[in-house]
Amino acid sequence: MTDWTQAAEAILPDMIALRRAIHAEPELGLHNPRTAEKIMAALAGLPLEFRTGPSTSGIIATLKGPANGRTVLLRGDSDALPMAEETGLDFASGVPGAMHACGHDAHVAMLAGAARLLCEQRDQLAGSVMFMFQPGEEGHHGARFMLDDGLITPLPDAAFALHIMPNAPWGVIAGRTGPLLASNDKLRITITGRGGHASMPHDALDPVPIACEIALALQSFVTRQISVFDPAVITIGQISAGTTDNVIPETALLYGTMRTLSAETRAKLHAGIPRLAAGIAAAHGAEAKIDIIPGFPVTRCDAAATALGAAVTRELFGDTYWQDLAHPIMGAEDFAYVLEKVPGAMFFLGVAPEGSDWRACCGLHSSHMHLDEAAMARGAAFQAAIAQAFLNNGFAVK
Repeated sequence: MTDWTQAAEAILPDMIALRRAIHAEPELGLHNPRTAEKIMAALAGLPLEFRTGPSTSGIIATLKGPANGRTVLLRGDSDALPMAEETGLDFASGVPGAMHACGHDAHVAMLAGAARLLCEQRDQLAGSVMFMFQPGEEGHHGARFMLDDGLITPLPDAAFALHIMPNAPWGVIAGRTGPLLASNDKLRITITGRGGHASMPHDALDPVPIACEIALALQSFVTRQISVFDPAVITIGQISAGTTDNVIPETALLYGTMRTLSAETRAKLHAGIPRLAAGIAAAHGAEAKIDIIPGFPVTRCDAAATALGAAVTRELFGDTYWQDLAHPIMGAEDFAYVLEKVPGAMFFLGVAPEGSDWRACCGLHSSHMHLDEAAMARGAAFQAAIAQAFLNNGFAVK
């Protein structure tokens, strides 16, 4: 049996170098050309076949073993976030207003490491591995675009992704069957009334209290029309109206997000919120325009795929390094698009500094987020091992 852990630790310096190079030069959105160049340089000389498409700078690198068996996909996302970095690292972002605060730099490095490990074992592979280097995960639907471009056609037999978690114990791999992450849609409500002088609200139609009433009613909608066993979270993150203190504005705006753990509850929000907001506005003689901007669907993990991840983790690292997540996380992920079409699972890798109080570490999307790079060896080893296990035995757990 291949000692994936030892092999991954041997190439850890290369993974760290790649991660730091990407971290120092973050790119946003669907097109990450400099990152793509770094990926291609890291994979140079390996027996891989490459596919790219018109919609993104995404790369599918395929490793074909000698046997014409199953195909498994491993995904690593590559884009950064539009935010300033405050880590003070020697390799901190050199791009104003952009930072790898969600660990995608590490995801690319681990996936490139897994590609090297599996290429070294090519003659032993019982099928093919697709390495999906995907930009545009941070709200840009990169996975959907790569699917639409046909880069993953024909579809693999299984798909797996690994995401770092900076405020989780070092080296622990966690997952769960069913919904792992929520759907996430954006909500924008514009209330139009009639402006006027602040001293004479009776001669105007003030949209501000109507906006406040709608914001509160949305919370009642969730608690009274959505089952607690199939929940939803609606958050209004911004309320905007007016220009000064003595003018009643013409309009008020609400901006927020809606998150659910099922397509059914998601549909209830899409149908119910416009009705609620329009009804409240109409009751006051105003109008409400409701825009729901669809985001990612629910990330659902196949039971057999999750069980395989647990078995691989225990075999590689021991029983204590697998964690069954008791509850879903209400964040969202566009790997959901892949899991809608292919059975598979997504897992989390704890990267808090070994021995630290992981609960006190900065979380994802923090301007101070950092990770223990040594954990990346575990990530690469896990991905290589789960790919090999699936190619050999499908979802069967030994």
